[in-house]
Amino acid sequence: MTRTGPGARVTQVFLASTLYGTATLAACVDAGAFPAAARRILLTSNHSPAPEVTPGIETMPGFASLRTRFDEVLDWNAVLAPQHPSTWAPRPEDVPLWERQLRALWSLGEDRVELVVESLQVPPAQSLARLFPGAAIDVYADGLMSYGPTRFRLDPQIGARVRRVLHPDLVPGLRPLLLTEFGVRAEAVPSPALAKVLAELADLPDPVGAGAYAPRADEPPALLLGQYLSALELMSPAEEEELHVAMVRGAVGRGHRELVFKPHPNAPAAHCRRARAEAERLGARLTVLDAPVLAETLYLRLNPALVVGCFSTGLLTARALYGIPVARTGTGTILARLTPYQNSNRIPLTLVDALVPDLVGAAEHRPPADLPGLVGAVGFSMQPRVLAEHRARTEAYLAGGPDADTRRYFTRRRLTALGLPGGLPARLAFLPRSPAVRRAAHRLRRGLRRVS
Repeated sequence: MTRTGPGARVTQVFLASTLYGTATLAACVDAGAFPAAARRILLTSNHSPAPEVTPGIETMPGFASLRTRFDEVLDWNAVLAPQHPSTWAPRPEDVPLWERQLRALWSLGEDRVELVVESLQVPPAQSLARLFPGAAIDVYADGLMSYGPTRFRLDPQIGARVRRVLHPDLVPGLRPLLLTEFGVRAEAVPSPALAKVLAELADLPDPVGAGAYAPRADEPPALLLGQYLSALELMSPAEEEELHVAMVRGAVGRGHRELVFKPHPNAPAAHCRRARAEAERLGARLTVLDAPVLAETLYLRLNPALVVGCFSTGLLTARALYGIPVARTGTGTILARLTPYQNSNRIPLTLVDALVPDLVGAAEHRPPADLPGLVGAVGFSMQPRVLAEHRARTEAYLAGGPDADTRRYFTRRRLTALGLPGGLPARLAFLPRSPAVRRAAHRLRRGLRRVS
């Protein structure tokens, strides 16, 4: 039996799959966000499609420095091989066997285990939570998705064990919606602690690759961030190339001649070719930095005059932590086509679109007057069953008549389906689905074609 009393020896297991997430955990440890424990295990997980041939975070520059906050580093992929950590989940009847196996494998004995995980809605975090059914859970977020709702109803036996959601304070004053259905409190990672950890990474020798780029003291560059959106099926590869070209044009249009492009680590090299050609055509110098480093490391190393992206978390990190001017491009296109409405990218997309000025728009940008109201209404529209208690607030917000700047974050079809203000009246909502109406419309079209 596992000891659970106040005198039990405690082992904390921190699950990490990204370098930024590991930096977030290191900042939490430095800030004293976790109580003392007998052991702190950093459990790494490689979520790439082919982890057998793709280097994990433990190979990235800076990881060796971050791991000093933990007593040891273990590999979750090695435990599950040949299963993939993003898809494997234990069968309920196998949980006791797995827990005994992990306790023996990791020398946990009868320790009281505490879990610190990301993305609790899916494996591997949810799988780990099931394998230690008595463990208290802290959830940390390394991006903007924590401001959105839980993606689907979570098993109460897991959700009730969550104590808090730790998140970087990238939108001051905005409370995350994640796991609020369980009354979980949100706790911001102290910005000074996070900035200190990121500065530690930037001070490491040559984090961008030997001779990759030498910034000019008289002309700080504009930094362009790639996201590999085609892999998320948010646009085609050709459209993503055009997005990068638009970044180049917009940055040059703002007077920048020194450009640095940081592609997504998994994006193919071809995604940079048209951007290079466009920069050359416009008389600018574009340098591609494909070293596997954090964007925040480049902020400190390059001191960019501007950071440009689509809806990367790095945009709000640049502004919130370093005060660097930021600009977005392409968000309107993705907002118009993002499906289904409950796509988890919707809240990050909404936040960047609402808070960050357009690259080719007016110099002054007016953020929404009621950002919490907007995010709450979008979040409820995404997950009305999870956030059922938010319905009245959402109706009040929408009944107030969102202006033209905020109306685009909602679709009439979704508002109609949920019976919310701004949708079709209830007496007309049946029309798009009515077979009789569709047949009449087809007959009318055929008649018009014959007449013409």
